[in-house]
Amino acid sequence: MAKKTFFVTGTDTGVGKTMVSAAILEAAKVTGKRTLGMKPIASGCESTPEGLRNEDALILQAAATEALAYDVVNPVALAPAIAPHVAAKQAGCLISADRLVGFCRGMQIRPADLLLIEGAGGWRVPLNDRETYSTVPRQLGVPVILVVALRLGCINQALLTVEAIRNDGLMLAGWVANHSEPEDMSCVQETLSYLMEHIPATCLGVIPWVEDARPGIVSHYLGVDALFEN
Repeated sequence: MAKKTFFVTGTDTGVGKTMVSAAILEAAKVTGKRTLGMKPIASGCESTPEGLRNEDALILQAAATEALAYDVVNPVALAPAIAPHVAAKQAGCLISADRLVGFCRGMQIRPADLLLIEGAGGWRVPLNDRETYSTVPRQLGVPVILVVALRLGCINQALLTVEAIRNDGLMLAGWVANHSEPEDMSCVQETLSYLMEHIPATCLGVIPWVEDARPGIVSHYLGVDALFEN
């Protein structure tokens, strides 16, 4: 059974959740940990001879130490590159929190030191007309890792997301600041300092802009020891 499970969310879509998740898996692997990664829902999948495949899910599959079939890493694969609940409607299927929780619990029973479950978009992304993705980590009762893209408006987005996570009764296990764009935002150091002071969790790392970002490179900017304490 996975000893540690974390749900990875972001302040928005396109903030670097997948790269950060894969880099955490790489960093844990270097310390001898057995790792698993999954992306329960992935929209924007491409058709291949093996079926629908999502680039982010493939990155997680490659970064984990334990070999898994693609359908286990990404059980709900959707072709349109749009919000999951809309993509699901177009595909004629229904996404429910209970179904996703079942997939995640199936992964949790596999032997590993670390399991990362990557969400989609931000904390309140809809799954259907009445549930948001945050229902999944709430039902699992797992701590959360937050990825913050360092760009205009990130303080507001980060603090609102942290507030929502804590109001949902979950622990924020750590957060990562990511330079997601080649040009630094104005007053980036002041922004970082404010986030460090006001986010009540360990900063696992600050990732600079990397032109050809790969998990093995990005992992050097992260410290994952705090995730294995207690």
